[in-house]
Parts: sequence; C-alpha cells; structure tokens
Amino acid sequence: MRVAVALYKLGSCAEYRVIYNQFGIHKSTVKKFVYLFCKGMVQSPIKQLIKVPNEEEALDLARRFEAISRIPQFMGLIDGTHIPVLPPRDGYKDFVNRKGWPSYVLQGVVDNKGCFWNISCKMPGSAHDATVLRQSELFQKAHLLPKGVKNIEGEEVRLLVVGDPAYPLLDWLIKGYTNSPNLTPEQESFNVYLSSLRVGVEMAFAPLVCSLPSSDWTLKSATLENVDSWAAVSEVSGPHTPQS
Repeated sequence: MRVAVALYKLGSCAEYRVIYNQFGIHKSTVKKFVYLFCKGMVQSPIKQLIKVPNEEEALDLARRFEAISRIPQFMGLIDGTHIPVLPPRDGYKDFVNRKGWPSYVLQGVVDNKGCFWNISCKMPGSAHDATVLRQSELFQKAHLLPKGVKNIEGEEVRLLVVGDPAYPLLDWLIKGYTNSPNLTPEQESFNVYLSSLRVGVEMAFAPLVCSLPSSDWTLKSATLENVDSWAAVSEVSGPHTPQS
C-alpha cells in the first residue's frame, strides 16, 4: 500500500485529503509514505535508472542524434525547469524565480528519445542556468564523461552535450553562435539545426511541467502539498544554503 499511495500522489498531484479518503488512512500517514518513497528512490534506485552513459552507449547516442540533426558527436541535450516549492522564511528571495514564484531549478540531460541520463535539483529558483550547471555533479565530474573522440576533417572532436545560449561554452558543452548580423550562412544554418534539436529536451520536461499548478491559488496549495516529497529530494541532493 505504501508504494501505491506514493505513486498515486506523485502521479495525480491530488491533495492529501483526497488520497487519505481514497485509501482510508490518516493524512499524516500519506505524507509519511510519500516522503519515505521519494527519499528511498533518490538514495538508491534512481541512481541505477538515471546515469551517465558509458563510452559505447554514448557513441550509440551520437549516431542517433546525427541521424536526426546531421551533426556528429552529440550525446545529450541539457536544459532546466522550475519546480514550485514552499521556501524557508530565511532566504525566501533566493527561491523566487524570474516568473515571480518560489521554486527549485531542475536541471536535466536527455538522450534522443527524451530519456533523462542526468539530473540535478538543489539550486533555488533565482539561480542562473550557468550557476545551476556549475553547482551540479555533472559539471564537477565532467572529466569522467565519455569522450569518444572522432577525427572530423582533420580535427579531433569529442562527444558533446548541447545547451541553449544561457550555458557556458565548454570543451564538453556546445551551444549555438550568438545572434549577430555578421553570422555567415553556415553559422545561421548551424543555429537552426541546433535549435530544432533542442526541442527534444523541452518535450522531455513538458509532462512534468504540465502536471504543475498554473495559477497563483493552486500554486500556494501545491507548494504546501509538495513539501514532503521535495524535502526528501533536497535532503539527498544537498539543500541550498540561503545567502546572508
């Protein structure tokens, strides 16, 4: 029953009162089940389900991405979205994102099918994408990412992750050329292909975003309801320390 209660809550975003009526258990028990389930998933199973591809898997991803974009050596797409939460009173402003509501930033990297192979959710909503990246395990352990170096027209090119303009240009992370009237036709074409490819990561986030509240009233309600599940995630990922 514990798993059923947790999955029902996470899958439906129903309020606790609806769930305890459905299962005939106390509200506090529902909250406990959701917290323990999320904490358990983050501590163990999720690390087996969401993991960085090995060299062979990364090369296979590159072949799949090339078939879609005609550009070689891509092994993933990176982006972020906002998860509404009830922030602490101390450091509240750190959590308010550019849209005006409190959140955690969920950063994810997906493959060509929209399956996540890396996630990070420990920075408050006000953090810039580049900051979120630098604080993530992906960035800190980037030297362990598969390289799969390939010679392309005399240049040694490693496997790359594709990001939007908000991300820094790194030896393992690529983004499009900065918009300018001086771009060559080739550079403009490259940007178009890259932009169309990045739709894949936006679509991967879409089901999650669609399940989140869309109005101020439901947001206030949902933040209270999400405290237990996100507390478990934050506890394991490493909670943000408010700036003084």
